Amino acid sequence: MSNLLVFQSDFGISDGAVSAMYGVSKNVDSALQLFDLTHDIPQYNIWEASYRLYQTTSYWPEGTVFVSVVDPGVGSDRLSVVVKTKENHYIVTPDNGTLTHLAQSVGIEDARIIDEKINRLERSYESYTFHGRDVYAYTGARLASGKITFEEVGPALDVDQLISFNTPEVTVDGGVIAGTIDILDVRFGNLWTSVPKAVFFDIGIEYGDTLEVTILDDTRQVYKNVMSFGRSFADTKVGEPLLYINSLERIGVALNQGSFADAYHVKTGTNWKIHLRKAAKIVYS
Repeated sequence: MSNLLVFQSDFGISDGAVSAMYGVSKNVDSALQLFDLTHDIPQYNIWEASYRLYQTTSYWPEGTVFVSVVDPGVGSDRLSVVVKTKENHYIVTPDNGTLTHLAQSVGIEDARIIDEKINRLERSYESYTFHGRDVYAYTGARLASGKITFEEVGPALDVDQLISFNTPEVTVDGGVIAGTIDILDVRFGNLWTSVPKAVFFDIGIEYGDTLEVTILDDTRQVYKNVMSFGRSFADTKVGEPLLYINSLERIGVALNQGSFADAYHVKTGTNWKIHLRKAAKIVYS
């Protein structure tokens, strides 16, 4: 293991929850290096937790252990698991869909059900609402520090039995690309879509082209306009919309120095759809 432990949750940092998880981890091994992915996942938003893992894990050293706690089913019969990805990272999490994007992008090699008779903080058995501290941080710390092996987490689970969300495929029909608004670049309000850059280039879209962009909330149209496809925000004037390739090499939608999400009240998830097609070139005066 790498001795690196990375935390993600919807807890925020306004109370002691995250600090308690740190404390449990340091009591397991004071030499552990603790880091945050984010604690600003919207409350109960498992989809976003899944996406942020996909956004992040590949850039960490092999053997890094991630603890992801977005757990609206805490205390229920949902499983607690640790998985090993095909890139050799470990994710400690409730089995509630949090692993969806990693399973589809890098792949899950192996999965274990956490045996709470062994891998649970002592004197916590009457607590049913803080598994992030009592089970996930504790197990993650034991794994990251080498106190236990992956096999000692608990019994094996068939990776095909892991819970996964439905993620609609990107389609191209009659020159119209159809995808979803998967996530926001939160601080800046940019939309990150499910459309890979290869889809654009495969149908002959080039930098500088103009596209018609339609955004729908299920079947309700919330936005329709034309905008240019640029390499960076510098390719448009301040306040203009644009399409670009984001850091995950998927198509993004932005307002130069503005929040597209706020301006047009766009949210994320499989219900939020985007259609893109090449249009006549426009020139802003």
